[in-house]
Amino acid sequence: MRFDIFSLFPEVFQPYLEISILKRAIQNNLIEVHTHNIRDWALARHHASDDTPYGGGGGMIMKPEPVFAAVESVLGQPPCCPVILLCPQGQPFTQQTAFELAGYDRLGLICGRYESFDERIREHLATHVISIGDFILTGGELPALMVLDAVARLKPGVLGDNEATSDDSFSNGLLEYPQYTRPPEFRGWSVPEVLLQGNHAQQARWKREQSLIRTLLWRPDLLLKADLTDKDRKFLEEYVAQRIAKKMEETDTD
Repeated sequence: MRFDIFSLFPEVFQPYLEISILKRAIQNNLIEVHTHNIRDWALARHHASDDTPYGGGGGMIMKPEPVFAAVESVLGQPPCCPVILLCPQGQPFTQQTAFELAGYDRLGLICGRYESFDERIREHLATHVISIGDFILTGGELPALMVLDAVARLKPGVLGDNEATSDDSFSNGLLEYPQYTRPPEFRGWSVPEVLLQGNHAQQARWKREQSLIRTLLWRPDLLLKADLTDKDRKFLEEYVAQRIAKKMEETDTD
């Protein structure tokens, strides 16, 4: 899979791509990452790629000409693959989005800078507008890295174990269950006994129930869309009833 990233600061990406999993994925030709400096396509004096906004307002706006020229020069006209504009006004980036994008052989990522970008970039060049959250950064480089990382790790061979992503949080609509490793006891805190035994059916059920509990407590909104079985629903009902009963006992004791 190939990623083409368009940025005013392409040097941001190299350090992250030269370590750990993504470095090995690139070395093993599982993914390609090409960064392109938008300023190389800017025709204005000093390669300026921004200008003041029409109608007034604070900050500078990324000009459309160099962005269009850069993307179309590399990806063609029209672009040969999805073109993603990283923008806080976009659709929320989720694990499901990552799975969908991982189905493509190539992606283009445009990193915004300054106050904003000319709206014609969004209207006539980008095929997707994606946000990584309800907050503002100084540029789209970090969001682009996050999208790249989330998508790349889903490609076969990148993580080594193709099943490594199947239990990830959000992959099945729930948060992932708690994880433990050696030692079996640390500072008096023990690994749950079920994980130390060899009963795989009991372990699978424990993991499912822990995912349900964690999702209920931390992200109950996810349960509205999760694919729950009747057994899952019964477990949650009993768990909630037990918590209510315990809370009432504590109140009576006080």
